Amino acid sequence: MTSPSVVPVPAPPPNDELELLLRLGDDRLVLGHRLSEWCGHAPILEEDIALANVALDLLGQATLFLRRAGEVEGKGRDEDALAYFREAVEFRNCLLVEQPNGDFGFTIARQFLFDVHAVVTLDALSRSTSAEIAALAAKSLKEAKYHVRHSGEWMLMLGDGTDESHRRVQRALDELWRFTPELFVADGVAARLAVQGIAPDLPALHAKWETIVRDVVGRATLTLPHESMHSPHLRGGRSGMHSEHLGHMLAELQIVARSHPGAKW
Repeated sequence: MTSPSVVPVPAPPPNDELELLLRLGDDRLVLGHRLSEWCGHAPILEEDIALANVALDLLGQATLFLRRAGEVEGKGRDEDALAYFREAVEFRNCLLVEQPNGDFGFTIARQFLFDVHAVVTLDALSRSTSAEIAALAAKSLKEAKYHVRHSGEWMLMLGDGTDESHRRVQRALDELWRFTPELFVADGVAARLAVQGIAPDLPALHAKWETIVRDVVGRATLTLPHESMHSPHLRGGRSGMHSEHLGHMLAELQIVARSHPGAKW
């Protein structure tokens, strides 16, 4: 007696749009929380308020992207569930944004590198073939343009300021530069989305990003690291491989929601 043949069940197609929305939302959720840690600790009162406002903008953008991610996922998870009840390995943010704040110069350098990336990426996403993503990107782009102007002005003040401020922000660039290639890696998700016109060709955006960064860095009398200084490149955040810093940060971010699940305010 022969065994009945087994017909293989094809794997479901990857949900690339969900991955894109998680990447966009998680970048902003994590960086927004990092900036919120400066509340009450910034060097001057005006900057304390400015950083808090940028953090709120990023959290607002994260809310929009994660809310849409929950809708695309179709499992009943809203933006709060995605923010508070996922483990670190489920987050899709880049490694750059999860790095601890360090000193003010480090925070500004990290912010500037991400802000330029946000502007060039959101500008391209505003022409997405997905009407929903295009609308969210266009809305977020307005705030991102302010953010890059703010962080860029601080790069100029710190880089071309005192010997100490110059030294600190240069040291931050030297340390952070190795995280920037991850922003433009075209993995399978990014490549498929680019073919469909849903997302831009990430490697093609790199030159525009670097041109803007080099212009500001040069005017700030700073120097971008040479290739030998930032190798090997660090990446893995897009696939859930994070540094230990994210786990510590999420423990703080998620503790109230996890301690009182289902609570309403």
